[in-house]
Amino acid sequence: MKLALFDLDHTLLPIDSDQSWGDYTIRIGWCDPTDFKRQNDAFYEDYLQGRLDIHAYVRFATAAAVARGPAVAEAARAGFMQEVIEPALRPAALALIERHRSAGETLVLVTATHEFVTRPIAQRLGIPHLIATELARDAQGWFTGEIAGTPALGPGKVSRLQQWLEAQGLGWADVDATFYSDSRNDIPLLEKVQRPVATNPDTVLRAHAQARGWPILELFSPA
Repeated sequence: MKLALFDLDHTLLPIDSDQSWGDYTIRIGWCDPTDFKRQNDAFYEDYLQGRLDIHAYVRFATAAAVARGPAVAEAARAGFMQEVIEPALRPAALALIERHRSAGETLVLVTATHEFVTRPIAQRLGIPHLIATELARDAQGWFTGEIAGTPALGPGKVSRLQQWLEAQGLGWADVDATFYSDSRNDIPLLEKVQRPVATNPDTVLRAHAQARGWPILELFSPA
């Protein structure tokens, strides 16, 4: 099986969808514009530096949606898709996805951002398989704010992709995988696949890619 694996934030999108969702909740009056933004930006900096406590972050990032319940949260997410994600779509990213789709490859979005934010984005991009950080649910089926299973961050992406392969009845030897990512956090999975592509890479990944002789793709300028 030929796989085309894509990170999302700053790889296919020129924004961070998780941080942008937090900013959007400020705009719609869910969160304090000063304290929440300070914490949201601090968590994002931790991610950029490769030191994010993803469990603490997910509890923080989902609290407002968890408190409001599915109907209100999903309506807000629809607004976020229209007002934030749609304007962030870039022709070059859509063309890259389409090139792999047209070649008959299996498309998988592999992102640390949690499923509530990323599931509709994967659908909008036409990527049928999503490996994201999954959220635990309560007895009524709504999110609790905790993570379910292994978060799809750093080495967790390797573990989660392996689980996905096993669910398809496959192993690493059965696939020929290309992976596009911008982030130092994704070096473990980039090292694992046959065709790593550093895409709009951060400084650490750029240096690593140059040392390893990996292709570097500048898909778009940073937003």
